[in-house]
Formats: sequence, structure tokens, C-alpha cells
Amino acid sequence: MLTTLEIEFLGTGTSTGVPMLRCQCPVCLSSDPRDMRLRTSAIVRYQGVRLLIDCGPDFRTQMLRASDDNLDAVLLTHIHFDHVAGLDDLRAYCFERPFPLYARADVLENLHQRIPYCFADNPYPGVAQFEEHVIDGKPFLVEGVRVEPIPVMHYKLPIIGFRIGPLAYITDAKTIADEVVDSLKGVPLLVINSLKAEGNHLSHMCLDETLSIVNRIKPGRTYLIHMSDRMGLHADSPRILPQGVELAYDRLIVKV
Repeated sequence: MLTTLEIEFLGTGTSTGVPMLRCQCPVCLSSDPRDMRLRTSAIVRYQGVRLLIDCGPDFRTQMLRASDDNLDAVLLTHIHFDHVAGLDDLRAYCFERPFPLYARADVLENLHQRIPYCFADNPYPGVAQFEEHVIDGKPFLVEGVRVEPIPVMHYKLPIIGFRIGPLAYITDAKTIADEVVDSLKGVPLLVINSLKAEGNHLSHMCLDETLSIVNRIKPGRTYLIHMSDRMGLHADSPRILPQGVELAYDRLIVKV
């Protein structure tokens, strides 16, 4: 059984992906594979269990190039398209039984409306089918692995990150309550969103805001995700990031 935690970043980009269509900026034209960011998603492997966090529109491509395509469950942070649009492709994991899906009640309700055929009483043969589990804010077990929801705000939308062993994973946050920050202090590995290097955004933290949270949590290591092309070239990132903070990139594997 795997005793260390391993996270494989399937995608590290924001909702547009990088390169962004029709953009001619240096990042979007870069030949460095670290600058090519599919929509944000990750696999967390811990204590023999493989957990997919979010399942966006690039899921099929991501899994075809993943180091290991085995999955035991999917955890959803929120309902936005770039985090759920690949759920239909989980049909390959539903041949023997419905695939375990963990999400807030409002997310599950929305999915019933978006992809009703996956939740029908008499589903069409071959469609993805799910074993639904409601995340109600309390810690829960997935195949014996403890998962603790991390409540954050995506502008006015309440969403969740996840604490799994030594990892805290947060995406799409704009604000994080003081008590939540306090609960994460000293976490060995923090994965957290940062949209761009300068300026502000209505619903996402940008670099100054993210680094302020990192400075308060003081994790062992930090990797940034959900980045746009405005984060800049990966090769230039050491100039703007403090020690212990790095840009994640697609296909990166980090172990704790």
C-alpha cells in the first residue's frame, strides 16, 4: 500500500486553458510544455486509494497521458463547467458498478439537470452512472481515506477544497475565512489557485492575494494552480515567487 501521498497534476490552467484561443502573447506562443495548461484537475494517491479532484472538459486527454489511469472516486469542488464537463467520460470507469461521486448537494442537483441521462432510473446502455455521496461540510471517508472539506468562497459561490493527509488542495477561491486559514497552518503541502501575476479578479485570487494566504499558512511547500497566461512564463516564475512556492504544471507529480 502507498503510504506517502502523491499528487499528479492533470491540468493547471484556468477555464480558458493555456494557450488561449486567438492569443498571441509570449506564454500562449511558448514552446515550453510547462506553459501549456489544460483545465485544472488532479489525481491524489494516498493509502492505496486514487482520488480524482474535478473532472473538466480535458479529462479524456489528461487520462490518456496520465502516469496511471486507475481511479476509485471523484471529488468535485463546484459546478462550473471547467470542473465538471468531463464527467460523461467516466463511463469507462462504470462498467462494473456506478462510479463514486462526492459533491455538495447543490452540485449534485445541478448535475441531475445538466446530464440527466446519467442519473435516470433506466439509463441508456453505456452511459456514465454514479454512486452519489453528499458532502455536507463534515469529514468523510473514501475507501478508508479521510477527506476533510475546506470551505472557501468563489466570489459569492460557496465551494470546497480538500484536506487529504498532508495535502490541502484549494482551487477557484477568492476569499478564505480566518478560521479556515488557521486550521491549515503548517500543512506540509498546499496546492492553491492564483489566476495571474498582477492585478485583481472578481472571483479568483491573484498572486498578491495568494501569497498573503500562503504567508499566513506557512506550509512546507506550495504549488500554484488554476493559472491563466497572465501568470507569465514558467521559466520566469522564480523571479516573482518566494522560496517554497512554485508554479505547478501539467503532468507534474509531487510526493509527500
